Amino acid sequence: MGYYLNPGNSGFERIIRSEYIDKTNLISILNRTINTADNLTCVSRPRRFGKSFAAQMICAYYGKGCDSRKLFEKLKIAGDPSFEKHLNRYDVIYIDLTGIKPYTDNYQNLVPFLKDALTKELKEQYPDIIVSDNLAATLANMADKTGTKIIIILDEWDAPVRENPAVSQEYLEFLRSLFKNSGATSKIFAAAYMTGILPIKKDGSQSAISDFKEYSMLDPLDFAEYFGFTEEEVRELCIKYNLSFAKAKYWYDGYTVGAAHSIYNPFSVISAIKAHKFKSYWKKTSAAETLMTYIDMDQNGLQEDIAALIAGENISVDTDSFQNDVKTFKCKDDVLTLLVHLGYLSYEEVYDSCETEDFEELDPAGSVHIPNEEVRAEFKKILRRTKHVKLVELVEKSDQLLQDTIFPV
Repeated sequence: MGYYLNPGNSGFERIIRSEYIDKTNLISILNRTINTADNLTCVSRPRRFGKSFAAQMICAYYGKGCDSRKLFEKLKIAGDPSFEKHLNRYDVIYIDLTGIKPYTDNYQNLVPFLKDALTKELKEQYPDIIVSDNLAATLANMADKTGTKIIIILDEWDAPVRENPAVSQEYLEFLRSLFKNSGATSKIFAAAYMTGILPIKKDGSQSAISDFKEYSMLDPLDFAEYFGFTEEEVRELCIKYNLSFAKAKYWYDGYTVGAAHSIYNPFSVISAIKAHKFKSYWKKTSAAETLMTYIDMDQNGLQEDIAALIAGENISVDTDSFQNDVKTFKCKDDVLTLLVHLGYLSYEEVYDSCETEDFEELDPAGSVHIPNEEVRAEFKKILRRTKHVKLVELVEKSDQLLQDTIFPV
C-alpha cells in the first residue's frame, strides 16, 4: 500500500471503532455514477460536518490492496445490490489537501508536489507503466496496463483556493488537465469524489471545472441526509446515552439542507455526548475564528442584516452572484451566502416546486437564519466587543421591531 495510491482502510477502521453513525448508503449513490457521464462528484459542506469521514469510508470501500469486507458487512451498504460489484475493485488515489500544505510552502509548490509524489508512487506500485511529464498521460498508461480504472478522492480540495488564492489559477488548470479532457478522463477515472467547504470556483458565471456535478448546502439533492446527523439519528444517540433530546435539538438543530430538515452538526453532537454536556463546541473549530472577519465587512446593509439575524429574524438572500471564493464580494448577499457554506447560517428556498403557472411571481431568492443556539452564541460574542456598539444598537432596534410586530400595542 502507498501513501496516496491505495492507502488502505485503516482510516475508516479507526472511525468505526468510535461512536459511528452509519452513513455508508452514500456509497450506493456513488456506485450508480461509476463509469457514467455523472461520475465526477463534488460535495461541499462546512467544517466539522463529516467530510473527511466520508472520504475515508469511500477510500476503504473501493481501494485495492486491502480487504474491507469485515468493516462493511454489518453496515447499511452491505444490503445494497451494488455492494459486491465494487468492493475493493479499484486503484484509489486519496489526497487530503490540508495534509500536504506543510510540504508545499503554503501551496506555492502544490502542483509540482502532486505530480512528483503521484508519479513516484505509480511507478513504485506499477513498474512497467510509462511515466510522462503529463500526469494524465501517466494515469492513462496505468489504466491501460492494469485494465482497471482509477477512483480519485480529493479531500478538502478547495483548501488551496481558500488559503492561498494566488495559486488558484495554476491549481485549477491542473484539475482541468485531469477532468476536462473528455477522452482521457473517461479512460482514466471510474469516478472522482471531491469534498470541500466551498463549491467549485466560478470562472465568470460558470464552474471552473464544469464536468463535476455539485452538491452543496444550497443544493444537496440526493446527498442531503448525508450532510450531517438526522433528527432520528440524534434522538437514538440521546436515548443510548441518557441525554435530553430537547436540549440537543435546542443547541444543535436548525439546518435545512435541501429537502432534509433538522440536520445537526455531527462534531457538536458527538462532542456533547462525550462530555455529557450541552454547550457550544463551535468555538473549538477554526471556522469560528473567521466569523468576525466577515461580520466586519463594509457591504451596504450587511450590519443591519446581521443585527436582524441575531434578533431571530429570517433574511432574504440571492445566492446566484457568489463566486465561490473568500475574496470576491460584490454585495452583502455574497457574504451571507459564504456564511451558509461555512455553517453560520442555514439556507432555505422560498419555493420547492413550480406549482404556479405565473412564473413572474416566483422569487428566485431564498432566506437565511441562524440555525441554533450554538451558532447564535458565536454571533452574540460580537455584541460584547466594544467596536460593535453600533451593531448592539441595531440588534436592540431589530429586536424591538420584532416584538412590536408580534405583540402590537
